[in-house]
Amino acid sequence: MLMQTHEARLDALRAELARRGLDGFIVPISDEHMSEYVGAYAQRLGWLTGFGGSAGSAVVLKDKAAIFVDGRYTLQVREQVDSRLYEYQSVPQTSPAAWLGANAAAGARIGYDAWLHAKPWAEAAEAALRSVGASLVPVDGNPIDAVWQDQPAPSPAVAVPHEDRYTGQSVAEKRAAVAEWLADKGADAAVVTALDSVAWLLNMRGADVDHTPVALSFVVAHADGTVDLFIAPEKVTPALTAHLGNAVRVQDRAGFVPALQALAGKTVAVDPERAVAAVFHALEGAKVLRLTDPTVLPKAQKNPVEQAGHRAAQARDGAAVSRFLHWLSIAAPKGGETELSAAAQLLAEREKTGLLRDLSFNTISGAGPNGASPHYSVTEQSNRAIEPNSVYLVDSGGQYLDGTTDITRTVWVGPDAPPAEVKDRFTRVLKGHIAIDQAVFPVGTPGGALDSFARQFLWAAGLDYAHGTGHGVGSFLAVHEGPQRIAKASGGQAGTGQGLLPGMILSNEPGYYKAGDYGIRIENLILVEERTIAGAEGTFCGFETLTFAPIDRTLVEVDLLTPAERGWWNNYHARTEALLAPQLDGADLEWLRTACAPL
Repeated sequence: MLMQTHEARLDALRAELARRGLDGFIVPISDEHMSEYVGAYAQRLGWLTGFGGSAGSAVVLKDKAAIFVDGRYTLQVREQVDSRLYEYQSVPQTSPAAWLGANAAAGARIGYDAWLHAKPWAEAAEAALRSVGASLVPVDGNPIDAVWQDQPAPSPAVAVPHEDRYTGQSVAEKRAAVAEWLADKGADAAVVTALDSVAWLLNMRGADVDHTPVALSFVVAHADGTVDLFIAPEKVTPALTAHLGNAVRVQDRAGFVPALQALAGKTVAVDPERAVAAVFHALEGAKVLRLTDPTVLPKAQKNPVEQAGHRAAQARDGAAVSRFLHWLSIAAPKGGETELSAAAQLLAEREKTGLLRDLSFNTISGAGPNGASPHYSVTEQSNRAIEPNSVYLVDSGGQYLDGTTDITRTVWVGPDAPPAEVKDRFTRVLKGHIAIDQAVFPVGTPGGALDSFARQFLWAAGLDYAHGTGHGVGSFLAVHEGPQRIAKASGGQAGTGQGLLPGMILSNEPGYYKAGDYGIRIENLILVEERTIAGAEGTFCGFETLTFAPIDRTLVEVDLLTPAERGWWNNYHARTEALLAPQLDGADLEWLRTACAPL
């Protein structure tokens, strides 16, 4: 029935395209802000195809269609999307533009929604189609919206102030810094469209996107230090107006395009990675400078107040995760627990803090073979029992006013000892995790240069993993925050060339996945900090570990660890016990002490 439903939706879209004189259409997971996670109203790819991942796209032609995902979703897309309807395509090996170049007929008119695609993407797709005599056509209104009869409305949640005691910097200070940046660039204004950038600049949070505390809105920042905020009027409260001050002009979201058109003749900075093509279309009368959003680097480099908040949030979260791991160690070997019941228990432990505002993403609760899908998302249909003598992977995080957390632990569910292969793979992942944690590097070293530190032990055994090693993390903002990341530099992945600077927070999460069997990942968050090295020639950095919760010792093949790596393990767990013990008591505390004992 499900696949028939998606087939009917595909048929309805093709009929709507034919009515508009289009031969095809491109469907991304995106919104008007180029967000990674989008509101329910913008889940067009999921509605059309059934795909539940957070990254991907589809191309629909008259007689064929394809869905494009990266290595994180290779298994998931095959489970959720009907192969009779869509060809499976892997990126970065191919792309929608390349596929269209090979499959679109001469003279074909391929539609796209300019509010859902970046300008560079539109230019590349236009060139690919032009080479085969086809054309890329911006649509007037998304054709999926025309056939999605029960499409949710955008969230009506109000926007709220985020206090300076959490941000460490006032709105006025941030506006002044952007004005100084504009003066340096010789620009009159900057268009800020990324939701987390708007939230950071105005110390404003919301509830318009699941697990990311942002409000649907746009900003135009001016060289005189004033700002125009475009947001639905029902989201604005007297408290928000007072918080923003007189230098922030609050306007209806509907006025955004006319405001852009009014910048004709001005010099305007726009970020081509974060602003949709429609923004550039509206600015055709202006001189556009393609520059990175001026809030991106300041947002990434956490100030001392934000750093302190993160440490507090991680300590609180680590205690909750430890209580969960203790529960799991008792409940799971008995049988009867499932991926959903475990995720619910973990949420309950976080809620006991009294300070949890939301999860930072849908918990990845993967038992056995489901753990082999790196971004697996459990549903009632996929829910699997956590069986005795199996591997269980749980990747989760919380949103707290003082910080955003993200932690992965992989656990052997007894009572028997884990197989030698599982221990070998886990220990190789652990060695890579330690190598990243202990890395020392010149300030500004690109994250891509560190990626092989994590993979070397897997590579030595002919193994690898198909996702990045680390992503940036926000402060009560997006759990995936750029521009920094640790990943292979191939495939044009954004952020791998960004230099690592003090104050940046990243995840450290190497993994290994055996399809149809199990998955392994160990993830902590780490903070870039300057290091004092006697005789150093230049400024060097390393990482401060932020995340503390026990790592499963039963999965460690101790003989594969060097003395230095065993020292790291013992030091990490001694610090974990010291930090978390004051927050635990009774059986939870006893479990923690046992879990943190030296190897």
